[in-house]
Amino acid sequence: MPSPQPQTRRRPDVAASPHTPHAYGRAALWMAGAMTGFVSMALAGREVARWHDTFEIMTWRSVLGVMIVLGAARISGQWGALQARNMGLHLIRNLSHFTGQNLWFAALTLIPLAQLFALEFSYPILVTLAAPLVLGERLTPRGLLAAGIGFAGVLLVAQPWGKGGLSFGTVLAMLAAVGFAGSALSTKRLTRSAPVIEILLWLTVMQAVFGAVMMMGDGVWRWPTAASAPWLALIGVAGLGAHFCMTRALALAPASVVIPIDFLRLPLIAALGALLYHENLSIAVILGGAVILWANWINLRNRPDTPQPLPLDET
Repeated sequence: MPSPQPQTRRRPDVAASPHTPHAYGRAALWMAGAMTGFVSMALAGREVARWHDTFEIMTWRSVLGVMIVLGAARISGQWGALQARNMGLHLIRNLSHFTGQNLWFAALTLIPLAQLFALEFSYPILVTLAAPLVLGERLTPRGLLAAGIGFAGVLLVAQPWGKGGLSFGTVLAMLAAVGFAGSALSTKRLTRSAPVIEILLWLTVMQAVFGAVMMMGDGVWRWPTAASAPWLALIGVAGLGAHFCMTRALALAPASVVIPIDFLRLPLIAALGALLYHENLSIAVILGGAVILWANWINLRNRPDTPQPLPLDET
């Protein structure tokens, strides 16, 4: 009598071996949604900073996010997927993201949008380079070349060697990138065993708690007003939507392929900064954006024809 075949554990919302050629195109579409959300959040964040500090922004955004996630789970029939699994990894992911996002909101009002996004985009470089160690993904010479070209484009736009050197806002943006890299790597590991709705639940719950603790710690608690509430709502919806889209993309393709697509936000936000806030759109920004797009193309063509499956996360 033949022995029974071993059961393969998989996530409930992702089919086996999701890294197929068709999945890369779907991942790119999900990343387009993520970029729209992140850009909307940046514009709303700059407006709402007139009324609230970064801890308040993060708290009210996350409180709204909890309600949205719970409502979506109930409507979609995924209530049973809301479980407390891999809580250590959830905690690492959300501490990384909470730190990075607060630093990002703080830098948002201190430096031009294009410079902020350019410095933020050092995090995909960190993800690409760290993916072999953290995720077991293979770093090819072409991938390393794409990372180097992308980083050169970021430097060309940011120009940290320019007049005045590294400002306080510039330092905050660079540190935010480190937090985002840790969050992206943790998200990719979570997508191996946790459904998207679970990841989003703990994202909102944990960061609402972190924000409330920090608000109480600094002794200032400002409730949303008629003027600030719409912007806070936009931040909450856009931010959660962006995370949902990015999480779906990371479930479909390797981090070293998905994350660099986000570079496309740079020329978009540079144009919006010039249009809405009269920020200078310099030749360096245009050339740097072109270099970053080139790096994206190199990295997207770097995918293997037969992707190797990732090991399951057993924690």
